[in-house]
Amino acid sequence: MKNLIAVLFVGLMSVGAFAQEKVAKIEFKTDVIDYGTIEKGADGVRTFEFTNTGDAPLVISNVKSTCGCTVPKKPKGPIMPGETGEIEVKYDTKRVNPIRKTITVFSNAETPTVALKIKGLVVDPNKTSVLEKKSKSMLEQ
Repeated sequence: MKNLIAVLFVGLMSVGAFAQEKVAKIEFKTDVIDYGTIEKGADGVRTFEFTNTGDAPLVISNVKSTCGCTVPKKPKGPIMPGETGEIEVKYDTKRVNPIRKTITVFSNAETPTVALKIKGLVVDPNKTSVLEKKSKSMLEQ
């Protein structure tokens, strides 16, 4: 009787090991986009590209930003296995300051939450620092 229970237990465990669920996997080309130094009012749109490397359709349910100055846009439909997709991010470049923002992606992937980052610096070309003015005046002399 003990042998029968042991055989049944081992049999059920091996069936469970082979009956794996299909799962979507999201793989980004990069998880950080560096805007570098850009001028105030420049094009603030950048794109994160990704691939569904799993074996089930990938559905991105939501994409959120840490601030209203960054507006992400998610794909509308599911991304099939092996296909690529994009998450578009638009940063408001009318704000002159360093860029350090996080975009959070929520999906049905094996890793359901992924954090993407954007960074850079927005400068106003019409405003120069005291050091720049001093160096210009020294060059003119």
